[in-house]
Amino acid sequence: MTQLPSAVPVRESGTGTPLVLLHAFPLNAAMWSAQLDELPGPAGDRARVIAPDQRGFGGAALGSEAPSLDTVADDVARLLDAEGIDRTVLGGLSMGGYVAMAFAQRHPDRLAGLLLANTKATADPDAARLNRERIASAVLARDSVQLLLDERMAAGQLGPRSQHLTDRVQRMIAAAPPAAVAWAQRAMAERPERLDVLAGVRVPAAVVAGAEDGLMPLAEAELMTRALPDAELTVLPGVGHLGAVEAPEAFDAVVLRLLDRVAAG
Repeated sequence: MTQLPSAVPVRESGTGTPLVLLHAFPLNAAMWSAQLDELPGPAGDRARVIAPDQRGFGGAALGSEAPSLDTVADDVARLLDAEGIDRTVLGGLSMGGYVAMAFAQRHPDRLAGLLLANTKATADPDAARLNRERIASAVLARDSVQLLLDERMAAGQLGPRSQHLTDRVQRMIAAAPPAAVAWAQRAMAERPERLDVLAGVRVPAAVVAGAEDGLMPLAEAELMTRALPDAELTVLPGVGHLGAVEAPEAFDAVVLRLLDRVAAG
């Protein structure tokens, strides 16, 4: 693990095409362990896989900025600067996908490819924004993320075939600081629709959905795929909201196809 000047811990493995992976809420970069192990390939030169902790999660500092996914997208740009990377294939799952789309809007010239998994480009409806504020206020008031453990796993985060992963996912959720959870919830609540941003993406893209995802309807993945000029949609059977964790081999196959398309120019 290397340490950036901005105090963002980064897990990294391999060499080759830069691939930055952005984790889901309210997890941390440890969710990408299978991708860090496998995507570089047997010789370690197929991809340079970089998985940072996002603001407030894992070992990353939260900072004093107002909640905004644009701020997190700019953190990614600073990460690329610190790592000496001009352009990257950028992948995000769930909240990480929201950040990846914000990055595509703010730093389009730094994208070589785009991976959007278990996420959506539409804004939250009013009821969802109110629920995010309810959660943010509650975790701060209680100084505890127990509410997430009580509610999120029951909301379909893992597919029916993935219940053996419950303990692992719950440990990552339990490690999330309440202040980071509240900040991220408020940042996600304020995000705009970004279908128009996707329409302007001029690099190869891949969209991944879980057939059993109770949090992100398949229709959202189909919307993103239609908006992107050069995108492939993959639906992972039996998979819930955490495709990279639940079905790493199938997920990695999608990523490798995207890397091949990027390399082909």
